[in-house]
Amino acid sequence: MNAPKPLFDVRTGVMVLSLVLSVAIGLVLARGREGASASAGSEGGSGSSGHLLIGLSMDTLQEARWQRDRDLMAARLATQGGELLVQSANSDDTRQIADVQALLTRHVDVLIIVPHDGTAMAKAAAMAHEAGVPVIAYDRMIHGPNVDLYVSFDNVRVGELQAKYLVDHLRTPGKGDVVRIYGSKADSNAFLFKKGQDNVLLPYVERKDIHVVHEDWADDWKPENAKKIVNAAISEHGRNIDGILASNDGTAGGAIQALSEEGLAGKVVVTGQDAELVACQRIVAGTQSMTVYKPIERLANTAIDMAVQMAKKHLIVAKQTVNNGEIDVPAVLSDVVVTTKDNMMETVVKDGFHTKQEVYGGKP
Repeated sequence: MNAPKPLFDVRTGVMVLSLVLSVAIGLVLARGREGASASAGSEGGSGSSGHLLIGLSMDTLQEARWQRDRDLMAARLATQGGELLVQSANSDDTRQIADVQALLTRHVDVLIIVPHDGTAMAKAAAMAHEAGVPVIAYDRMIHGPNVDLYVSFDNVRVGELQAKYLVDHLRTPGKGDVVRIYGSKADSNAFLFKKGQDNVLLPYVERKDIHVVHEDWADDWKPENAKKIVNAAISEHGRNIDGILASNDGTAGGAIQALSEEGLAGKVVVTGQDAELVACQRIVAGTQSMTVYKPIERLANTAIDMAVQMAKKHLIVAKQTVNNGEIDVPAVLSDVVVTTKDNMMETVVKDGFHTKQEVYGGKP
């Protein structure tokens, strides 16, 4: 077998080596920018002091899930002698570009971005590369050639698990009328969730065992937009809905509000994702059927550990890649878990994601 040839991108300073590890192909990512250290010394970057400064540009902090990511990353970085600088854009692309500019002026060693719009943030990634700063796309992909690493969950798998649960738990398993609520079109993950759902659902649709009576995208993942989608579905098709394939817990909450107004909450299968506290409470109360639990601590820790290694110019091994429309981005993807009222204690509570008291209140 011929030895693998290292590929070096002079423009970005990224070296990628293909390694054959049993049946897996590993991608080794090395950061080699001479300018990164030089530009990091004056305002708190690593420089000569060795103090690590990681920038985190977030789409939003309005949801509890993203507050948790921020806090976990900050705590992890603190244990490694670094500081996390955080900016939140409140789902505004122009503001997020400005946030990235502000972080770059602080001479961060590495930039972690949770994009509101993966296409819009290609500009921010390019700005970072021009400044000699590596870019990690966190839980949402950024488009374009200037992304060094993608740290996320297997989002196609998320969609598959949601659809599989829905299909198996309809009144008549594998048959029924369903409503599909997709996420924000600005979020590339929404399309990955849909892809996974399609993988499972479309064969049933093609056999006409399952009928998608209504479907739409919930702008910015807002619960009120999901509620409008379900209200429209009920107005158009009546109350005979067997399941709602909601792509996250926020949209599930909006759907359940609409169902409650019709006296249907708890009578319709409703999926979700993120294991938000209110969703877990709805699950044990019986109005939401499931959520996909994504161990956020594992993801946040991985992102920080990778960022620290990048800042120190160490090799990073990524055994997977995800295409972002232009390049295959080295990726570290974590697995996810279906959570219902039957395994709430063994998953979310056991991991300390939420406490038993938080989820169950005073119930035994």
